[in-house]
Amino acid sequence: QLQLVESGGGLVQPGGSLRLSCAASGFTLDYYAIGWFRQAPGKEREGVSCMSSSVGSTYYADSVKGRFTISRDNAKNTVYLQMNSLKPEDTAVYYCAVDNILFSKCVLEKDPYDYWGQGTQVTVSS
Repeated sequence: QLQLVESGGGLVQPGGSLRLSCAASGFTLDYYAIGWFRQAPGKEREGVSCMSSSVGSTYYADSVKGRFTISRDNAKNTVYLQMNSLKPEDTAVYYCAVDNILFSKCVLEKDPYDYWGQGTQVTVSS
């Protein structure tokens, strides 16, 4: 059974850092595009970053460029989102998601993604 489990969220002060993890089971993550999304209260879920399969092309939303980094550890079948210089507007529930088309190119839109984790809360506040 394909499963994604996020972890690493929490409360952090503005300017701080967090690293989110997305552990996959039931499939080999390297073969699929994976995305990180977030949803703040009262707002639509938005794409934050994504990584295409194998070749590993990465994309970032303008709001996080230069601050967030997506990476993949194939040995652990896990994808990470390193978040630095966090701002209060980064507060949201963060989700990872997988597009189940083999060797696909990632996009920062929700539609292609078929499997979602349960989410992890990130709160940036002093």
